[in-house]
Amino acid sequence: MDLGLSDKRVLVTGASRGIGRATALAFAAEGAKVAITYHSAEAEAKAVVQELGGDERAFAQQMDLADPDSVAAAVAGVEARWGGVDVVIANAQTWVWMNPDEMPPFQDFPMDYWLTRYRENVEGHIWTVRQALGGMRERGWGRIVLLSSVTATHGNPGSEIYSAAKASLHGFVRGLMWTRDGVLANVVAPGGTLTTENIDSVDPDLLKKATAETPSGRLTTADEVAKLIVFLGSAANGNTNGQVIFPAGGR
Repeated sequence: MDLGLSDKRVLVTGASRGIGRATALAFAAEGAKVAITYHSAEAEAKAVVQELGGDERAFAQQMDLADPDSVAAAVAGVEARWGGVDVVIANAQTWVWMNPDEMPPFQDFPMDYWLTRYRENVEGHIWTVRQALGGMRERGWGRIVLLSSVTATHGNPGSEIYSAAKASLHGFVRGLMWTRDGVLANVVAPGGTLTTENIDSVDPDLLKKATAETPSGRLTTADEVAKLIVFLGSAANGNTNGQVIFPAGGR
């Protein structure tokens, strides 16, 4: 199937590793130009750029979800280099899900800590989309995919902030779906995902438990999640819009 991605200009945030990296590689395999962002893992991001085809087809830039100016600069960097952004994959996140045995009860959690991280994980994505959306509408075509988690609907001990932030993206996309002008927006919400970084380090007991709780009997891989994201971010996605899709084996 031709996904219609040849020379499309794609921005994947938080793509130095994990699902972001797998997604960037999957877009590049379809002939897209891919810009990636990173927060602090500059060396890893530059290595990914080489995997994507080098400086002719890709580049990396630093971005901080907590800083609107940094987000604006990241999107502007793609526009300056390639003339626009056709596809935004909002994957970057600030990790705030803590082991409940290692954190105080939620009612005792420092307000400035949880509020700051909630805002980063919600507003950072909103700022990213806002910066790219005008150009998409002017050109009459665009695709937006926001990364959430099954935790937004299923919950987990210690996930109060993380679940709330991810659930907010579900509401955000229900507004974005009315953008029209050729722009489609969706959410992909993975569950426990095996990546090249964690596949050899996952606690065997945790892996066994997570597998037993998954109807399909196994965890999803980052490459499998990436294929779904690439489809939703492509011209082959003709009219899937405003949906939350769970590549999580039935969870």
